[in-house]
Amino acid sequence: MCDVCKPPPQESTKSCMDCSASYCNECFKIHHPWGTVKAQHEYVGPTTNFRPKILMCPEHEMERVNMYCEICRRPVCHLCKLGGSHANHRVTTMSTAYKTLKEKLSKDIEYLISKESQVKGQISELGLLMKETECNGERAKEEASNNFDKLFDVLEERRSAALRAIEASKNLRLEKLQTQIEEYQGLLENNGLVGYAQEVLKETDQSCFVQTAKQLHVRIQKATESLKSFRPAAQTSFEDYVVDITKQEEVLGDLSFYSSGLDVPEINEEKSRLYNKALICWEHLVKEDSADTYILEYRKLNREEENAPWQEIEACSKSKVISDLENNSSYAFRVRGYKGSICSPWSREVILHTPAAPVFSFLFDDKCGYNSERLMLNPRRTSVESRAGFPLLLGAERIQVGCYTTLDYIIGDTGITKGKHFWAFHVESYSYLVKVGVASNTKLQEWLHNPRDVTSPRYEQDSGHDSGSEDTCFDSSQPFTLITLGMNKFFIPKAPTAPKDSANRILPMPSCIGICLDCDRGKVGFYDADHMKCLYERQVDCSGTMYPAFALMGSAGIHLEEAITAKYLEYRDDM
Repeated sequence: MCDVCKPPPQESTKSCMDCSASYCNECFKIHHPWGTVKAQHEYVGPTTNFRPKILMCPEHEMERVNMYCEICRRPVCHLCKLGGSHANHRVTTMSTAYKTLKEKLSKDIEYLISKESQVKGQISELGLLMKETECNGERAKEEASNNFDKLFDVLEERRSAALRAIEASKNLRLEKLQTQIEEYQGLLENNGLVGYAQEVLKETDQSCFVQTAKQLHVRIQKATESLKSFRPAAQTSFEDYVVDITKQEEVLGDLSFYSSGLDVPEINEEKSRLYNKALICWEHLVKEDSADTYILEYRKLNREEENAPWQEIEACSKSKVISDLENNSSYAFRVRGYKGSICSPWSREVILHTPAAPVFSFLFDDKCGYNSERLMLNPRRTSVESRAGFPLLLGAERIQVGCYTTLDYIIGDTGITKGKHFWAFHVESYSYLVKVGVASNTKLQEWLHNPRDVTSPRYEQDSGHDSGSEDTCFDSSQPFTLITLGMNKFFIPKAPTAPKDSANRILPMPSCIGICLDCDRGKVGFYDADHMKCLYERQVDCSGTMYPAFALMGSAGIHLEEAITAKYLEYRDDM
């Protein structure tokens, strides 16, 4: 009804949200004349639900809220701040709170809108998961029903066999007892043996009596003995035919969905590795070959997206190669086994790190500077060993003072002029002295054509003209960088300002060593390739063509890290 009409009030047709009143058509025109401020009021259809245009303080009903408490996160009035419950709280102006909250809300809405395609994709994925769950559920019910049918068939077969055995034993015993009954009935008067004996006694012919009585006497004696030692011809008990199902009841009581023996697979971190691709291997610690197929999941770990979605890939063996991983990143991996529709729990998550840059593939160069008398390459040119044999002894025999031993250099067969590259290798634990790093083509020409005797009496540790001091020069960016390995140690080059104590510069030698060369930034880094941890980094002059460089002295061995390929995986699985 109209709130301003004179009685009787007319039916209301509009409600003004600013006036918080309802009007009929005539009253609305009178109270909201055209061309005035009230004409701009917001109106709706007839209603009694009017929102307050001015928010009042719930604790001080006559005061408007004009501040925002950042501790309680609610609007307050000035009395709340002066002496109320928010006196010691941090407050801000309503306009500042309005601006801040509006910006946050706008950003949140923009973020949700930007993720609309992702949300739709996840909704589609959930829809597919629902269908897959329904199919797998029906398949699981069918498999469970078939398994129980198999159990029923086995039980029915065993039941029939047991009943047949009991029935056969019962019939045999009844037959024996029936025969014994008939024998004992013959001992009764006028029946069987007794009746026949009585008829024989009536015989008067002596010869006939004697002939018959002799055989009859034997039969009567047997019957008499059987009377004295009566024993039933068969046992009435069937205790030998009682079926003991105690163990079977326990087994059936423990029957569950994991009774198929599906073991949880575990990722083997020693066999798994990340290089040019990722090779993930896993194994069963309890039961071998307990699963038919596997699902391997992986996801990138980063700060921007804490819960990145898992990506999955199916595997029919206990290893899988993944080729779409980003460089210089950490990834989490987990795996589960499937046997039909039954799956094992997920394995423990394993975190592995990708190389710092794309993997650079090369082989040892068997031509440029290669000393075949002291170095031995394998046919694939992926492994080199230093042979301290007769040539070294013959060379030292001519010298009366000192031992003239030179470093034997070998380089990669491919150079680098730009970009960022990573390669890895293994140094044998028995190696006495090995130098690894990078060098330009001009520096290599100098080394290979003018070798220096590192243990010569003329050798000066700090002269700067021998290979022993080349990796310790920090004065300027050089066209080479080499670090020293040996005796299972990793030696960090000495800085000019470093203390004389060398203990802090000696680290345990990693089982796999990586080198990252960034030509664009002019830097080279040396890594523990097993954990992708940088051990040492410095500037290097990359103006020329840079080559992977290696030097060996005494007994030593270096093996290049093998690239991961599909053939590698098949080869490993067949072993």
